[in-house]
Amino acid sequence: MKKYISLILIFISNVAFSQGYKINLNLESAANKQVFLAHHFVGNIFVDDTLQLNANGSGTISGDTLLPQGLYKIYMDDKTHFDFLLGADQEFTITNKTFISKDIQADGATETEEFITYIEFLNNIKKEAAEINSKFKTATDTEKENLQGELSKLTPQLNNYWKNINKKYPNTFLAAFLMSNYVPELDQSTLALEIQQNDSLLLMAKYYYQQKHYWDYLDYTNERFLYTPLLKPKLETWFTKVLYQNYDSVRQPVFEFIESVKPNKRIFQFVTSWFLNSSINSKIMGMDALFVDLAKTYYLSGEAFWATEKSMKLIRENVMFMERGLIGETAADLTLESVDGEFFNLHQIDKKLTVVIIYEPNCSHCKIFTPQLYNDIYLKYKDKGLETFAIYSMDNKEEWVDFLEKHKMWDWINVWDKEHVSRFKISYDARKTPRIFILDENKKIIAKDLSIEQLDFVIGEKLN
Repeated sequence: MKKYISLILIFISNVAFSQGYKINLNLESAANKQVFLAHHFVGNIFVDDTLQLNANGSGTISGDTLLPQGLYKIYMDDKTHFDFLLGADQEFTITNKTFISKDIQADGATETEEFITYIEFLNNIKKEAAEINSKFKTATDTEKENLQGELSKLTPQLNNYWKNINKKYPNTFLAAFLMSNYVPELDQSTLALEIQQNDSLLLMAKYYYQQKHYWDYLDYTNERFLYTPLLKPKLETWFTKVLYQNYDSVRQPVFEFIESVKPNKRIFQFVTSWFLNSSINSKIMGMDALFVDLAKTYYLSGEAFWATEKSMKLIRENVMFMERGLIGETAADLTLESVDGEFFNLHQIDKKLTVVIIYEPNCSHCKIFTPQLYNDIYLKYKDKGLETFAIYSMDNKEEWVDFLEKHKMWDWINVWDKEHVSRFKISYDARKTPRIFILDENKKIIAKDLSIEQLDFVIGEKLN
């Protein structure tokens, strides 16, 4: 009996390990050429296998284990390649005489076959839309109205196609892939009449509906979407356009998103890395706080198992420079020396607003920005409750004095730290200059890194 059971287990094991992929290729125009099997992965293309085709353009690419389901590519060179969807069935034949999508044929894998049919349908929709749009150039107003009506019918056709595939092939990657393109729209008839009749309220209702339903048809916890070009741009749109663009609004949704994908290590790695990079590179003021939060929660805690020592060193450095200069934090106190040897304490400045600028005269941007700040902002608001704590960041006093004299910037507080004992470059992240911070009367940071026009607006709002 034991021997019998052992034989069954060996048989099952052999069956399991023999399951793999086998893709027969018939590519007439690539006879005697080398082609590559590659897959999409969050915006990039990676090669899985290579194959030397015979004189008829035929050959077989195979492997002992199944490939991850996703969008794949048969690639010969930069101008000669085509995509296909790889689903659960991974033994099939692809024929394409020209490498053009309209000539692709697949046999043996339903999802792949249906995807090719869909691409043909999609191309026809695009062609029809292009033809309609071309007529707008010479159309009368009445004709334009009719053309707009024709255009509006195309989107429902596309949506219905996706929905029909979803019904016909439920729980397949083909259905998930197509439905991920579906964007649900708010049924305005369900809204109160006062909202329907008020453009501002209606716009707000649409915005909140989009926020709530943005991910309804793309399951970002599904690892298969990593192997497509869909997830990354969808994530970018959500982070930069769907979420309201300030730190307080994005923090909770971002952390909830990351926590929801934690069980899948590959998705966890991708989205956490993506949010970390996006937050540090964001042009939105205050988004550096999200970088610090993410770095402390996932990287400095050791959860980011993929992080190299090199990347960790850079992250630690960024956190060290950034965390004391975040909006809402009390600015680090400084006591620095003036040109005349007098000492000034930042926190003892008794003004409604204080601008801290860190600059160096040889910085091309500083040469223009610093005098503009003095003439256009400081002189305009100094009698309304503004002071400026202007820190020369280098150690050449002659250079500093020449710059002050050239631009006659003697009225505001000019200070330096020749020996750099105050560590102001760390507290105020002066790795790049100029650095600008606006402090309130309690020396809390309320804004930073603004243009002259933005400074004028923010300070004007506070002091006028």
